[in-house]
Amino acid sequence: MTPLAAILAARIRAAGPMTLADYMAESLLHPEHGYYATRDPFGRAGDFITAPEIHQMFGELCGLALAQAWLDQGAPAPFTLAEIGPGRGTLMADMLRAIRVVPGMVDAAEVALIEASPHLRQVQRDRLGEVTHLERAEDLPDQPLFLIANEFFDALPIRQFQHDGRGWAERMVTLDGDRLAYALSLAPLNRPGRAGEVAEICPAAPAIMAAIAGRIAAYGGAAVVIDYGGWDGQGNTFQALRGHAPDDPLAHPGHADLTAHVDFAPLARAARVAGAQVSAMTTQGDWLLSLGAAQRAARLAAAGDGGAAAALKRLTDPAEMGQLFKVLAIWPKGAPPVPGTEVLDEDADDA
Repeated sequence: MTPLAAILAARIRAAGPMTLADYMAESLLHPEHGYYATRDPFGRAGDFITAPEIHQMFGELCGLALAQAWLDQGAPAPFTLAEIGPGRGTLMADMLRAIRVVPGMVDAAEVALIEASPHLRQVQRDRLGEVTHLERAEDLPDQPLFLIANEFFDALPIRQFQHDGRGWAERMVTLDGDRLAYALSLAPLNRPGRAGEVAEICPAAPAIMAAIAGRIAAYGGAAVVIDYGGWDGQGNTFQALRGHAPDDPLAHPGHADLTAHVDFAPLARAARVAGAQVSAMTTQGDWLLSLGAAQRAARLAAAGDGGAAAALKRLTDPAEMGQLFKVLAIWPKGAPPVPGTEVLDEDADDA
């Protein structure tokens, strides 16, 4: 039993079962024993490798996509260049290097990182120097905003429901003896369902997207969300990763990464309600290739980068990250789309 498991078990004995959302929040962000509060989970020495850690071209292309959006909107200055869930700061470092080729952009950029983990904040300072750290998307300045969110929304706590043919019950975390276990509790969920169906909702995600989209609608800018998931997703996607291998999500709280697939449909709806234009969802592979990933990899290989071709395949091949990871972009109404994306039909039922 991990130290956090003992704390959660005591809490359950005292107060009863907890929601999956509470369990995820404690497991990831407990101030003493939470996963992100105590370690650097990224890279080969950690538990997983994100796209920016695979190769520099990912961050470069993200930066250049935002740079073109900045130019398309008249190169506003100053503006906020932000990342939410910035990990080690690798993606932001690669973006900043790439946009230096755009006259005036780096000088106009005010870098802001939205990061809850004190440990990762220090890692980011070590990589990037002094930067502005914010607690929440709602704390972003009232000025043009160009933002990237890569593998952020998948780590937000979810609630999970199961239909038994008569109605919905919420999956809770309780105790079976001394072990953490699942249980079901009656819960109101106002949506149709059928026996055996599992539904997941992420209560925090639409509000975060609305805060981002509201800034962009009011002041200009663009945001690109990249994550694994789909559109109007269903089913049990709650999962854990420990040492680069799947793990039982209840087995090692505080020692394993917990995630769930992102449902992009509520994010798109929240951005629309906030007044922003929304793109159709596309795949990471198609988006990166449309931005010139193949050409960039070829140039890097010709310059002696022996890993460029393999990295391109991992980032874009449908059998690797290319199909599972999706991209959603937002920008102000009336502005050109973010490069590599197209406007979502407002009457469309799917992406």
